Amino acid sequence: MLFKSESSRLAAKDSIPVLTGYVLLGTAYGIFMNACGFPWYYPVLTATVIYGGSLEFVTVTLLMSRFAPLQTFLLALVIQARHLFYGLAMLEKYRGLEKHRFYLIYSLTDETFAVAGSKVLPENIDKNTYYFTLSLLDHCYWITGAALGGIFGSLIPFDLSGLDFMMTAMFTVIFLDSWLREKSHISSLIGLGASLLCLILFGADSFIIPSMCVILCFLLVLRKPITEKGEFE
Repeated sequence: MLFKSESSRLAAKDSIPVLTGYVLLGTAYGIFMNACGFPWYYPVLTATVIYGGSLEFVTVTLLMSRFAPLQTFLLALVIQARHLFYGLAMLEKYRGLEKHRFYLIYSLTDETFAVAGSKVLPENIDKNTYYFTLSLLDHCYWITGAALGGIFGSLIPFDLSGLDFMMTAMFTVIFLDSWLREKSHISSLIGLGASLLCLILFGADSFIIPSMCVILCFLLVLRKPITEKGEFE
């Protein structure tokens, strides 16, 4: 059984907030994809393979556009570049977890990072079991939501007005939640400052890649003092 150990049961308990968000957001994604003309199983496939949240919403538009592999690659890289920072933050927590290492890297989403990155595990909890169970459950929640949305979308007509604001609202909530969890706000302030500066210098259409590069440089340079303040623990 998946939840036979105390470590897996704790992971299941900690994943409950993600369950609520992923099923609702995944359902909206499935409905959106179905409304764009895709059959119900398409959101299930993309949720399983891509598993990239915001990238999956963009994928709908990409699938409806002309074939442009280089543009798609660069766009995906820009959208998911924040995972570079997640990886840096999780280096110590995932160290030594060879058994499920590749899946843990693949499944490190915003919400999984928010839970795993802020969790201080008791000594009796097995790290490998906890992190793997948490990541697997979160992945299953997203697939379930996408499946529900795909099925409901094919049966019931929906008004999609305002749905395009969903990702902005989601990342705003994630940022606020991260801000409240942090012991210091160095990394958040770096992100805000670099993004604002690059927005002014490069404009709204071209600021994302420069801001990501600036943020990465600052985090690499300041990793030691940030870690000492406990922000990455």
